[in-house]
Amino acid sequence: MALRSASRKPHVVIVGAGFGGLHAARRLKKADVRVTVVDRGTSHLFQPLLYQCATGLLSEGAISSPIRHLLRRQRNADVVLGEAKNVDAQSRTLTVDRLDGSTMDLSYDHLVVAVGMRTSYHGSEEISRHAPGMKSLDDALAIRRKIIAAFEMAESLPDAQQRRPWLTFAVAGGGPTGVELAGQIRELATIALHHEFRCIDPAEARVLLLHGGDRVLPSFSPDLSRRAQKILDELGVETHLGVHVTNVTAEEVETTSKAEPHEVLHYPARTTLWTTGVEAVPFAGVLARALGVQQDHGGRIPVEADLSVQGHPEVWVVGDVSSRDNLPGVAEVAMQGGRHVGAVIAHLVDGGTDRAPFRYRDLGNAAYIARRHAVVQSGRLQLSGYVGWVAWGVIHIAFLAGVRNRLGTVVNWGATLLTDSRRERAITYGDPETARQPYR
Repeated sequence: MALRSASRKPHVVIVGAGFGGLHAARRLKKADVRVTVVDRGTSHLFQPLLYQCATGLLSEGAISSPIRHLLRRQRNADVVLGEAKNVDAQSRTLTVDRLDGSTMDLSYDHLVVAVGMRTSYHGSEEISRHAPGMKSLDDALAIRRKIIAAFEMAESLPDAQQRRPWLTFAVAGGGPTGVELAGQIRELATIALHHEFRCIDPAEARVLLLHGGDRVLPSFSPDLSRRAQKILDELGVETHLGVHVTNVTAEEVETTSKAEPHEVLHYPARTTLWTTGVEAVPFAGVLARALGVQQDHGGRIPVEADLSVQGHPEVWVVGDVSSRDNLPGVAEVAMQGGRHVGAVIAHLVDGGTDRAPFRYRDLGNAAYIARRHAVVQSGRLQLSGYVGWVAWGVIHIAFLAGVRNRLGTVVNWGATLLTDSRRERAITYGDPETARQPYR
């Protein structure tokens, strides 16, 4: 049975509390509507800094904020903890699975879908067992566990030959996330862990950056890409271009060369991280079938100029999971899309009939390479080195949700620069039944 309120106010149901969903909800703060935000987690996650959580620079609390806290002053908004499972387009009902196994039906007048994407292994799902991606807090904590445990295992082994695979870290993908991860692992090894071990020298850690393209950071200009590559080289990251990762096991990573497809190379590596490729989450397929629309090759849902779905003007899709004009899958697209949809819904509820088209304002890209080195590109403006690093920091602090998180992150960054230490290195093993098997 669908939940309906005695209130006659239009009901806006938002699936996902990421950048798109949160900004859509906030834009509806003064609208004469009821807003229900559905998410399977309790916190809004700032994904651009996930890699810093994974490498011990920031805590999980620094990059996440409770959804209820962020919406506490928005009287027309409520939050439901659960996972969207089904949509009935005829009755305009969303079915949600709750934590206790029960289901809840939410009737909607407007449905905003902002569920984001997940890591894609391009059909090689067996790789996921040994090469975690990085799209959630669980992913970041799993990566942190693998990285820290690798150094600890190397410390416990008596022979240098045995240690080498544990001190080899492979990162698949040379986009911003891959470059940032590779650089941070080298900084962790050469700076933060210096003098902390007795049997190994963490600086001997080998970091392999494996990328299928002909340059790292392909979304940036060739000049910024070259500058980023120079810093990676100085850090000691080994960049291998024009190669594809074809298999990953617990003990090694296998690659093939684009130029020589029959050339197969094996690198002994106990830690492989996956940052190449994304695909739509399963709910996007459920929604597409319910609405009778065809997903694109990445599982994205095509939308009209106003970000609604063709034939279903009451359903809106924003962020990475929407397909329109080759918009990039970046946070700013989701934020602007969420605000736009919120504004259009508020306009319609207020008696308006026209629907303004979504126009994305490209504010540029930014990627952290190493301390005091970042690249920023916005139109013709290109920054790198120390100036780029400062600009990168300002941008990320501005977009973090919550004053406390902003202040805490600035303090944490400052303490790390002054002391060369990383205190956020606690690891957990999840299920207590498997806690005795940390390195499997």
